[in-house]
Amino acid sequence: MEDVIGKISDFVWGPITLILIVGTGLYLTFRLGFLQFRTLPYALKLAFSPAKQDKNSKGDITHYQALTTAMAATIGTGNIVGVATAVVLGGPGAIFWMWISALFGMATKYAEAILAVKYRVENSKGEMSGGPMYYLERGLNAKWLGVLFAIFGSVAAFGIGNMVQSNSVSDALARSFSIPSWATGVILTVLAGLVILGGIKSIGKVTALFVPIMALIYVLGGAIIMIINIDVVPGVIKLIFTDAFTGSALGGGVLGTVIRYGVARGVFSNEAGLGSAPIAAAAAKTDYPGRQALVSMTQVLIDTIIVCSITGITIVMSGLAGTGPEGGDLTAAAFSHYLGDTGGMIVTIGIVLFAFSTLIGWSYYGEKCFAYLFSDKAIPYYRVVFVLAIAFGAVAKLNIVWGISDIMNALMAFPNLIGLLGLSGVVAYETKRFLKVAKEEQRQEKEKKKAAA
Repeated sequence: MEDVIGKISDFVWGPITLILIVGTGLYLTFRLGFLQFRTLPYALKLAFSPAKQDKNSKGDITHYQALTTAMAATIGTGNIVGVATAVVLGGPGAIFWMWISALFGMATKYAEAILAVKYRVENSKGEMSGGPMYYLERGLNAKWLGVLFAIFGSVAAFGIGNMVQSNSVSDALARSFSIPSWATGVILTVLAGLVILGGIKSIGKVTALFVPIMALIYVLGGAIIMIINIDVVPGVIKLIFTDAFTGSALGGGVLGTVIRYGVARGVFSNEAGLGSAPIAAAAAKTDYPGRQALVSMTQVLIDTIIVCSITGITIVMSGLAGTGPEGGDLTAAAFSHYLGDTGGMIVTIGIVLFAFSTLIGWSYYGEKCFAYLFSDKAIPYYRVVFVLAIAFGAVAKLNIVWGISDIMNALMAFPNLIGLLGLSGVVAYETKRFLKVAKEEQRQEKEKKKAAA
């Protein structure tokens, strides 16, 4: 059974899927006039400055909370374990292709968010519900595709967003602190339950505080390593660029292998094209779909260009790739190589915090997919089962669970990409509409500053 699931997983995450995901990002990049580069400074300003939406804006959480909720789900063990795997199997050049997938993925993430907000609906409790299932139904008039996405998403949430994460935490804590898996399961279940059972407002408040702290700890650790070894960094960057086109993978791969692992791990990390993050974007308080879309776009930059790069560059600098350790152990060994036991502790803490954040972020994705299939009345039951599954994941062997959830995760992309391509005209229209508003807002802001001076 594991062999069959493994082969299916390899197929659905194969070249065809990756080409479709990156190709969609490339198409949207040209369709939107390289928007992710033109508007990035303004997007970052929107993401990290107080929201100034119209007081009548609908939504459940702020721009920033929607961003951190999505980041909570995407900044996970893939940033530590997945990147290490990419460097071993694809070589240093895989990091370059990870960056390329992220740059185009920013356009994809933008399009997902703009459609999620435009086609969102208000549920029976006055809360916002949105995401691929809604823009497939209401925008593309293809409810059957929305149903497929919701099925794949609600199942994937239990694997990649739940049991796989709690299992990673229990393994890390058992290895570093000899904490029994059952104890980790109980603690995780209680902590996650306190957040998840409170719904999106509770999740938004926790992620707004929690996500920046967890990311900062990890990024600072990697930044200190680079500063201490600043003389080595230029050579490492040069190696990443040259290896990206020579294919001298440590695992003996050719150029195609380098590209595949780089793109695959980039997509796996930031989830651009999979359709999960726009579910959180749809909950944001915003007056224009384009405003939240620009905020959501910055998630890919932070997740892949910053956090994943810290992992990849540190591993390449250490020279430990291909010497024995793999996955999270390799990342821990690389950090320990420079910072001693403190380095290994930073990675262990990173795995624990990243995995916990993924749990609470994906719980929201899963419940919204489940509610689309069975109505909002089913959400409390989904939350309870989701929380209980955390404890099971901490103590169980999850090879089959991982494989099935990996397949569901990839299958989410197909209906979502159809929606993005089919509704690209809507994305372009909403973009032009908002950029005109944004330009006028910036002009008025400059005039106010001049008047104040």
